[in-house]
Amino acid sequence: MEYNHRLLFVASCVALIATAMSFAIRGDIMGDFEKEFVLPAAGATDNAQEVTAEQQELVKTKLGVIAGVAFFYFGLAIFFGGPLVDLLGMGALLRLAAVCHIGGTLLTIFAPSYYVVVVATLIVGAGNGIVEAVCNPLIATIFPDDKTHKLTLFHAWFPGGIVIGGLLAYGFTQIGWGWQLKMALLLIPSVIYFVMIMGQKFPPTERVAAGLSFGGMFIEAIRRPIFWIIFLMMWLTAATELGTGQWISNIYNDIMADKEGLFAKGGILALVWGSILMYVLRQFFSRPVHKLPPTLLLAVTAPFAAAGLFLFYYASTPAMFFVAATLVYFGVCFWWPTMLGITSERCPKTGALGLAIIGGTGSFATSGAGPAIGRLNDAFGPARCLQIWALLPVVICIVFLLVYLTDKARGGYKVEKIAEGPQE
Repeated sequence: MEYNHRLLFVASCVALIATAMSFAIRGDIMGDFEKEFVLPAAGATDNAQEVTAEQQELVKTKLGVIAGVAFFYFGLAIFFGGPLVDLLGMGALLRLAAVCHIGGTLLTIFAPSYYVVVVATLIVGAGNGIVEAVCNPLIATIFPDDKTHKLTLFHAWFPGGIVIGGLLAYGFTQIGWGWQLKMALLLIPSVIYFVMIMGQKFPPTERVAAGLSFGGMFIEAIRRPIFWIIFLMMWLTAATELGTGQWISNIYNDIMADKEGLFAKGGILALVWGSILMYVLRQFFSRPVHKLPPTLLLAVTAPFAAAGLFLFYYASTPAMFFVAATLVYFGVCFWWPTMLGITSERCPKTGALGLAIIGGTGSFATSGAGPAIGRLNDAFGPARCLQIWALLPVVICIVFLLVYLTDKARGGYKVEKIAEGPQE
């Protein structure tokens, strides 16, 4: 059966843009949620002077629920979506993701209360996770001989979508348009990819096409040492990349609190700059960098991330901060898609389940990394906490350098095919 590979790939990229825009836009309108839904739900008013300490604590807790539920269900949907990809098919699940994006967005716009906003955010978060659960194995299936490169091009649209959503939301703020119109922006990519995939044929996953059982896929996942290495390292790579990303803006504003002028409160600019850099690198430089074995690529980029995190302590000017941020974003740029690529290339029999486990692990690592950096911040200060966090890429460098050297001793990094079985 013939499939429109290009259309399916482009639709996947548009779906990821919708996912990224949901994070960017929700981050921009959290203040609006607080005033319109959270303060009334906490028994407070929109007058900060009338909010008691107890009410303020409840306000932040309820606001945190909105922020946390999307990321938690993002990871949960990836975990459970992986096995469902094989059971229900990639087409059915990607259409469900579009329904979640469209329905959750409309429910948010017309939400009458705080609890409806929470449910709507959960629905959008589930859509985000389903996109990740479906599109990773879809791309690995339609490009079996170019998995890591194509996954990198696909994942370029996550930072790309953050830039698109962030800049549009910022522009709407400048012209005085409300949060409902900002949220409505999410309908554009959601409707586009829904229309694109209507009536399209989707291939079965590599595992289903090869006739392997789900039990065999699970056994293959737990018996391969390389899979366990990827699983453990995904906690560190995701915590370094996305965990740090959650704090870049806040830490910049803390360090530059006494500055004046354009860059006085320019933390969001550091985040946007990092997203632009990651998009450009993933979109236009993935082919040359992936001439390196993926394990070596992870090992040689980790020191850049470590150096950037360490330099934040000495970033007393905006220019120095942006230099440190550039090193970090350059270092982590290729990590997420490369980790998924290694999973699919070295453990193809783990199928959609393997990709779901690794992707879901990254999401849960990110949700835990944010509070962990916050505790380090409270204990050691905003810049010192990132120096401590720099230990993570050091470990990543050492582990993947050892994996690379082990592969080299055995003849080099080899892409495995399902029919060939493991080569370790």
